[in-house]
Amino acid sequence: MYFTLLITVLITAIVLVAGAYVIAKLIGPRSYNKVKGQPYESGIPTRGSSWLPVNIGYYLFAILFLMFDVETVFLYPWATVVKAYGPLALATITFFMLVLVFGLAYAWRKGALEWK
Repeated sequence: MYFTLLITVLITAIVLVAGAYVIAKLIGPRSYNKVKGQPYESGIPTRGSSWLPVNIGYYLFAILFLMFDVETVFLYPWATVVKAYGPLALATITFFMLVLVFGLAYAWRKGALEWK
């Protein structure tokens, strides 16, 4: 039963992706020129290369933001069933929050939250 469902989902995904690609190729613009390939920043022509190195702190900050954003996604279902599970639910969410707090403390200690 699950194998049939898996095959159905995979076939549906392949058909949808291929269909979107074909439709985009059929109705998409076909005029290509050199100006369209140039970088564009608020109407001002760029000077030099547009490929500049980005500070790794931005990536670390984004990963930490996503980690704590996902935390809130997991807290909502827990809050809806906390009465049904009683102390077990409280223990599991306490463990979950402790792992996140220790992760935040580790990132803070390593300096991932500091802008230099």
